[in-house]
Amino acid sequence: MSATKSSYVCQSCGAQNAKWTGQCPGCGDWNTLSEFARPKSGRGRDSWAGSISSESRIYAAGEVSLEAQTRHLSGIMEFDRVLGGGLVPGSVVLLGGDPGIGKSTLLLQALTGLTEGGFAPGLYVTGEESLSQVMGRAQRLDLRTDSLRLLAETRLEQVLGLAEKEAPRVLIIDSIQTLYTDTLESAPGGVAQVRECAAQLVRYAKRSGSGLFLVGHVTKEGSLAGPRVLEHMVDTVLYFESEETSRFRVIRAVKNRFGTANELGLFAMTESGLREVANPSAIFLSRHDADVPGSTVMVTREGTRPLLLEVQALVDDSSQSSPRRVSVGFDPNRLAMLLAVLNRHGGVSTHGQDVFLNVVGGVRVTETGADLPIVLSVLSSLRNRCALHRTAVFGEIGLGGEIRPVPNGEERLREAAKHGFERVLIPKGNAPRKPPKGLEIIAVSRLAEVFDHLD
Repeated sequence: MSATKSSYVCQSCGAQNAKWTGQCPGCGDWNTLSEFARPKSGRGRDSWAGSISSESRIYAAGEVSLEAQTRHLSGIMEFDRVLGGGLVPGSVVLLGGDPGIGKSTLLLQALTGLTEGGFAPGLYVTGEESLSQVMGRAQRLDLRTDSLRLLAETRLEQVLGLAEKEAPRVLIIDSIQTLYTDTLESAPGGVAQVRECAAQLVRYAKRSGSGLFLVGHVTKEGSLAGPRVLEHMVDTVLYFESEETSRFRVIRAVKNRFGTANELGLFAMTESGLREVANPSAIFLSRHDADVPGSTVMVTREGTRPLLLEVQALVDDSSQSSPRRVSVGFDPNRLAMLLAVLNRHGGVSTHGQDVFLNVVGGVRVTETGADLPIVLSVLSSLRNRCALHRTAVFGEIGLGGEIRPVPNGEERLREAAKHGFERVLIPKGNAPRKPPKGLEIIAVSRLAEVFDHLD
């Protein structure tokens, strides 16, 4: 006979606990546990063998056929890039970002592109807007809506029932936090509702072969709202990133089972929707009339392509007992580590100065190849001397003061030469046998050698 068992689920991370506590043992957040009642089956361990489906069996490795994955293009090259080359049938993509950043706009553009390319029909399910609002956006974007199907619904059973009947090849849920299922009594947007609705939608996508897009809300910390397990259930996780005053939008692939993780796509928000930026390096580079102290151009790598970015540092005398370390677009902990290495192995102290660092354009840099340009920017600002004219920089700095090589050095050199740079400051381990034409290579192996390359 079925009985009801209660557990307490964290609204932040989704961890389950047998009893209520003030602090979640999983994530450490306070007052986030809420009671969740679930039925307990009376079936015992002996019933497992009898529950095996006749359709399931274990395959030997040699019996598994390796078929090439079919990909469908949306017509938006930057979006197809972060997806890994296009949408794979049966894949589930989770797209998160701040309110108003352009998630619905991008997916509506991608859906019309996929359907026009033959991957039709497509179904757009909205739980936050009316159908007239969605059609109004499509008209403003000047999109063809001949094969576009719309549904305003928040009940999961109704959505899946109509999807089974319509059989769309592309299904967009905007957003997963608005859906609810009749099997749970909690409110939409809760951990239990989001997890159960996502699980059933993923099961539908895998069974039917439909490409599924889920729009997710983000918290004030910038992470996706709902249980952390949501990101593990899907195939691809994309994040929209942008500065508040910038018209540029960056999509980063945090997870991708069908492509490269940490891939980057760049868009510009215009009156007619999101437009892809074909040459991101030219957008992020500032064209100063003269060289500026504290400014350095670094050659970073995002996903499968190199990217030129400008990093700016400002070092000033501090009026406080504890100097400030402010970093925008770069890990503050790594900045503190680089300043310590600069003091220990370079003899340059910033103990009495505030250090402010900014990666221009709102891009967040995570790779270690940014170490050398950041240290050079700090030195340039501290000594009020410009870095060498028309010079790009990349390289990792170790705790011993050594300059370590980074992957894909030759691709970075070609990107710098393509944009007219005259010289590149790089680790000695990345020095090529034959540099690109017109490019001077300055190879360094120790931090002390970097000091000589300021004007």
